[in-house]
Amino acid sequence: MKNYVYVRKSVTWGGRRYEVRGKTEEEACAKLAQLLESLHERDLTVSVDATVDQWFRRWKEVYKEPSGITPKSLALYDEKYEGYIRPVIGHRKLRDIRDLDLQAILNTQAGKSYSHLSKLRMVLQELFRQARRSRLIVYDPAEGLVLPETSRGSHRTITDKERKHLLAVAQDHPAGLWVLTILYAGLRPGETAALLWSDIDFQRNEIHVYKAVESGSRTIKRPKTEAGTRDIPMRQELREKMWAARGEADQPVFPDARGNIPSANSQRRRWQSFAKALDIHMGAKVVDGQIVKSVLAPDLTPYCLRHTFCTDLQRAGVPINVAKELMGHANISVTANIYTHRDQKVLHSNMAKLDGRKKRT
Repeated sequence: MKNYVYVRKSVTWGGRRYEVRGKTEEEACAKLAQLLESLHERDLTVSVDATVDQWFRRWKEVYKEPSGITPKSLALYDEKYEGYIRPVIGHRKLRDIRDLDLQAILNTQAGKSYSHLSKLRMVLQELFRQARRSRLIVYDPAEGLVLPETSRGSHRTITDKERKHLLAVAQDHPAGLWVLTILYAGLRPGETAALLWSDIDFQRNEIHVYKAVESGSRTIKRPKTEAGTRDIPMRQELREKMWAARGEADQPVFPDARGNIPSANSQRRRWQSFAKALDIHMGAKVVDGQIVKSVLAPDLTPYCLRHTFCTDLQRAGVPINVAKELMGHANISVTANIYTHRDQKVLHSNMAKLDGRKKRT
């Protein structure tokens, strides 16, 4: 086996020393030239002549990568930039971009989901806001961007009929405790996946939520915001079922088939199994163990149970600021979007207050 004597080349750039190695002088010099070109291009991003593409690379390197956001969140910036921003304005100088250019990018996505459009706008706004703060541009062209029409989907509250059947199926189904935990405590599915029995505080009658499984993986992470860390009091029925099912402190509360932290796929299968049982309980037509005519609403998802928890708080008269804390919302406007949904029961109960007040006068 031949032993290579590597040729080393080094350079100091911006007060920092860089080094490359090659098997030959020629290879080492080529790598050094490539390094110098990369360093030069990187530094161009801090000049007023930088292109949008140069600025994005530098901005992500300096402001996003060291910020501690998850790889999934970091990939979101690449996905939005590479897919929708770079092809349109990546080659242009940062200083030449106008609000019309950015609004046009958003307008091409009209009719798509609210989530997609709001995240695309977020990337544009963060990118150009920092460029203005860094004195690379005189004004921020992303400041006044408005979202075009979107197909904004929203989770809904379960119906009284769905609740009746759901509670019945939850008594015996293997996923019943999981379903009740989302319905009675408002946890996100990723939060339920990360729960260990040590997080169920029977003495204080609380569920301690301070971590979640990152979507698409088994990686445990802290909540995206501080608001996600919360202690949720348990309803009596949930506490009793938790007590009956309790395990060792370091074991997952809702493990997969192998007893491990569940993945997104295992959670999906768990819901599908429960949904099938619920469908049958509600009257679906079954032939040879297979549902041939479903009666279950196709938009019923685990997040509908979390949405219902919030709606139940509203119906019970829980103040919106308290509901915000229980839901783990960082912004009260998110809670308000649920609290302001039209609910006939709430309307009738509040109108009855007027009748009661009238009788007392």
